[in-house]
Amino acid sequence: MNPGAMMTSYEDAKGRRGDKTEKRLKFIAPLRNERTEATSDHADYLGLENIQSWTGKLLPSATSDFSEDDNSASGTANVFYSGDVLFGKLRPYLAKALHADKDGVCSTELLVLKPQPDIHPRFLLYSMLSPDFVGQVDASTFGAKMPRANWEFIGSMKLSIPTYETQRLIADYLDLETGRIDALVAEKEKMLALLEEKRAALISRVVTRGLDESVPRKPSGLDWLGEIPEHWEVCQLKRTWASADYGLSDNIRDEGGITVLRMSCIVDSRIDITKAGTIEEADEYLYLRKGDLLFNRTNSLDQIAKVGLVDFDPEFPLTFASYLVRIRINHRASPEYLAYLLNSRDFLEYARKNAIAAIGQANLSPSRYGEIHIPLPGVEEQNKITQVLNEDAELLSPLRKNIQDSIHLLHERRAALITAAVTGRIPVEEMTA
Repeated sequence: MNPGAMMTSYEDAKGRRGDKTEKRLKFIAPLRNERTEATSDHADYLGLENIQSWTGKLLPSATSDFSEDDNSASGTANVFYSGDVLFGKLRPYLAKALHADKDGVCSTELLVLKPQPDIHPRFLLYSMLSPDFVGQVDASTFGAKMPRANWEFIGSMKLSIPTYETQRLIADYLDLETGRIDALVAEKEKMLALLEEKRAALISRVVTRGLDESVPRKPSGLDWLGEIPEHWEVCQLKRTWASADYGLSDNIRDEGGITVLRMSCIVDSRIDITKAGTIEEADEYLYLRKGDLLFNRTNSLDQIAKVGLVDFDPEFPLTFASYLVRIRINHRASPEYLAYLLNSRDFLEYARKNAIAAIGQANLSPSRYGEIHIPLPGVEEQNKITQVLNEDAELLSPLRKNIQDSIHLLHERRAALITAAVTGRIPVEEMTA
């Protein structure tokens, strides 16, 4: 996160405030090393997934794509008390930090700091959310897949500490100003959600009802579907398949070898290759080509059954992991139409009811998945539906991008404001004006 040229850096701003001193973090907020037997089932448990990145706030729910190490399920948790400041040492670039307003327990991936009496907890929180602080911590990490920082390095970092009264003024100012920015972000995120809702409703309607509302209808015989155009057929999904293959179960790494897609590579019905890993070797028959579909057969219930379309010609060998299944389509269906249908809200909800639930995840085998009945127009009509949905996406794309860009700028502004305030770039007089 780049605070922008208009703000001075963490180092440049040191010394601007006359009432400040530099102190090492471990002396102003020592580590609280108190542990207890507890897991994520504990009523007052906080995991990294519960804390929002960069804001110092709790998320409204624990839903997150963040994956902790086995430590989160080890049965051991850190104890924290009201007034403590928590900071995530795992993947510190996510800037997971929190000022605790009540007692509780948390993941051992969260450092628990006890601010000394002359340190305002929220000033400390904002200091640790400064992009410069986070960047220095992140640069110290070890481990490629699960990068962690250690307390020895973090505790030795120096912070500029003004008087307690100045700390309080800065914290109050940042509470107010970041609150305003967060409200703007929330409004823009609401706009994005409404666009996505409109888009999802359109997709669900046309892939199950067609483009012409005036055509005669008939009962589909399926509880999740209702009526469909009279000239459409209903068939098992597997009747549209030429083949279905499991992916590779070998260890996936982050560099060197053949590119392998993971479940996180399925994004908005398409493939995001930037999230791929690598594998040492793979049989050529498992290489992907344009038109292949990948569906996620095992994950949490809200992630299972998502489908991604390979809508490009791979320029190099590209394969896929074992928790994905590759589907190649026969002459009866268009891969792009199926990608829209299989990711539609009504179909996903029904498909997930067919999954076999287990602790922490669910499984939907290709055989169970393929037995699900789907509505199927002729290929020519499938292509017309796909064209309409693609044109709609093109119309929405610039608006969506403008909103996303403005959210990004607001996040940058927020980070720059925090850095400027905690390092003395903004005079105290301006904060109280």
